[in-house]
Amino acid sequence: MKELLRSTDPTIIAFATALLQGEDIDCFELDVNMSVLEGGIGIFPRRLMVRSDDHTAAMRVMRDNEIPLGK
Repeated sequence: MKELLRSTDPTIIAFATALLQGEDIDCFELDVNMSVLEGGIGIFPRRLMVRSDDHTAAMRVMRDNEIPLGK
């Protein structure tokens, strides 16, 4: 698995996930439960991971849709 996207904005994560699913690229969100520890104020970024084999295609989808990768 490789990190594709890092963001504190859950709408960007949701949009990116929908785009990837539309391209049949599997993804997995990490750090979702950090909001419990931070009190829901959104200071810890969530990470969106993809398989190493899909990383190049996923990066293209993000660039084509002007999604900031947050790295």
